[in-house]
Amino acid sequence: MSLLQIKDATLKFGGVVAVNNLSFSVNEGEVYAIVGPNGAGKSTVFNLISRFYQPHSGSFTFDGQDLLQRKADQVADLGIARTFQNIELFDHATVLQNLLVGRHRHRKTSLVEELFFTARVRREEIAHREAVEEVIDFLDLQPYRDKMIAGLPYGIRKVVELGRALASGPRLLLLDEPASGLSVEETQDMRWWIDDIRKQMGITVLMVEHDMGLVSSVCDQVLALADGAKLAEGTPAQVQADPAVLEAYLGAGAV
Repeated sequence: MSLLQIKDATLKFGGVVAVNNLSFSVNEGEVYAIVGPNGAGKSTVFNLISRFYQPHSGSFTFDGQDLLQRKADQVADLGIARTFQNIELFDHATVLQNLLVGRHRHRKTSLVEELFFTARVRREEIAHREAVEEVIDFLDLQPYRDKMIAGLPYGIRKVVELGRALASGPRLLLLDEPASGLSVEETQDMRWWIDDIRKQMGITVLMVEHDMGLVSSVCDQVLALADGAKLAEGTPAQVQADPAVLEAYLGAGAV
């Protein structure tokens, strides 16, 4: 069953076609990757799904609902969370505080209740804290719980951003280059986490990634892009062996 379906999507920036008549679907419970050379349009697709960009044409459907009828600040309420290619965290807040930001969409109390810190607010705060502590345990972030983001190494920041997305309780998780800048050991940890996110949490994952080793080890389906258009789609092995993909990555002489 398709959780996310994109049909005939096109986006132009002036005379540049960033996404060209693109169609694909992500089934519930799978890990799906978008790959391609730099400038292929991979992150642009994420920004379309996140409603940062408005397509010139095409349809975007999530769980039967029209995504194009939603604003960017309403996407999380549908159950879609994402990380970013450039880490977007609050540097002068702790790991715990950053993860609690991910619980914002679950708040049900009013401003007046918040001001007077009513019993309902206290119950919510406890529930949010418990949800975040589960994520901290899942990602082995216990040693960093109360540390400021500004003092943490890059690899830990990547994990914290993943944690904040998970804290929102998504059905679809968008990971924009999760292994970028990570060491071999950190990339291996990311592989295990992505696998567990799907198997233990039941979350569908759509990722953009350059590390084909990671893609091959965790993904069910892969979409290869070049110049905003689909080159190939299939299993990791099928896509890596496709002549059009080889030409896009290595040049015509290599095919």
